[in-house]
Amino acid sequence: MTNKNSSQVKVGLYAAVVVFLTYTMIFGFRKSFTVATFDGIEIAGYSYKTILVISQVLGYLLAKFYGIKYISELKRTGRGQVILLLTGIAWLSWLLFALVPLPYNIVFLFINGFPLGMLWGVVFSYVEGRRSTDFIGATLAVSFIFASGFVKSVGAWLMVEFSVSEFWVPFYTGLVFALPLLLFVYLMERIPPPSEEDVQLRTERSAMTEEDRKGFVKEFYAGIAACVLIYCFATIFRDIRDNFGAEMWKELGYFDQPAIFSKTETPITLIILVLIGSMVLIKNNYKALQTAHIFILIGFVVAGVSTSLFAANSIEPIWWMTLVGLGLYMVYIPFNAVFFDRLISTFKYTGNVGFLIYLADSFGYVGSVGVLFSKEIFRVQLNWVTFFSNSVIGLSVIGILLTVFSMVYFGRKYEKVKDRDLSAAQKVQV
Repeated sequence: MTNKNSSQVKVGLYAAVVVFLTYTMIFGFRKSFTVATFDGIEIAGYSYKTILVISQVLGYLLAKFYGIKYISELKRTGRGQVILLLTGIAWLSWLLFALVPLPYNIVFLFINGFPLGMLWGVVFSYVEGRRSTDFIGATLAVSFIFASGFVKSVGAWLMVEFSVSEFWVPFYTGLVFALPLLLFVYLMERIPPPSEEDVQLRTERSAMTEEDRKGFVKEFYAGIAACVLIYCFATIFRDIRDNFGAEMWKELGYFDQPAIFSKTETPITLIILVLIGSMVLIKNNYKALQTAHIFILIGFVVAGVSTSLFAANSIEPIWWMTLVGLGLYMVYIPFNAVFFDRLISTFKYTGNVGFLIYLADSFGYVGSVGVLFSKEIFRVQLNWVTFFSNSVIGLSVIGILLTVFSMVYFGRKYEKVKDRDLSAAQKVQV
């Protein structure tokens, strides 16, 4: 291995570890409240916890739509201060959530969700457009699988070991993660920018104007629409599993086991990291894009088949929750890690990944909010396990069809680009 390649490997590994740890710390300010069930608390006849989840998700939703512009236009200076400011606002909202009596404290979930919804794009901007982005992006993306379980385990530990109330758990969980976050943001600021070779292989990444964004969507409209729908379905069911995991474990008979969250999420994290991270070995951007499609297809199959087996009482609940989570994350993670990065590189389109991620995320959260609103407005009394398992089977069938369409669409687009480039080269020779 040459000194140059050795240096690039070291930068990639350093960046992967640092962004993984940074986003894990950020997650400490986000989801710990979901470990609480708030049993028996209702507001105007509606489930208090569901209202809290909706309020926070509405904050994410607004952040994603705003982020289409903000993240796509983000400059490469001052990002560390942006991360600390946004996380600080999120943490302050948890303090006010604990101090202000209900139902008035519900608004602080919205205030918490908005700044946190901006942070994924800021963190990803440190690592996109590199030869090692597949591996780094996979590491960053799996951080929220690991962090989701880890943060909930920390929250449950605070409740069980220190008798911290359900309302104070989010603030004290943030306290656990505050100092490490400062350290890792400092280390992330020291990640070197992409090299000249990175730019040649993966296309230069730059801020996008409104015209740039409109042009990109116009060029790939049908493919983007299919991807957004796939991502929307994955977001809805990932959020249900994430936000109401405590209720599902309770229904399955695993309540009061704080380690259960980490027990299922840790193996998922490792498997996804190996699968998606291995795409760094695929140098051809188009082949990598199609490989991402294959992973998404496999994800839908794993989610659907495991759920069918669970419905037939053929596998244990813990295996089902692990496998259905693996399948959903095999759909969800590629879009947050490699899919859009390879799409830009395949078609050599000037822009950045943040725009596409936030475009998909915005509609994904619309779907997630829609499901939660429907449950409360129509007063649906859900058994979360039954609803989730029945819905995942239908989702998997639709998802497979959409993924096949996307594969064919981008395949044909690529062939047209190749033919056009070949024709242009022949004209130059003549």
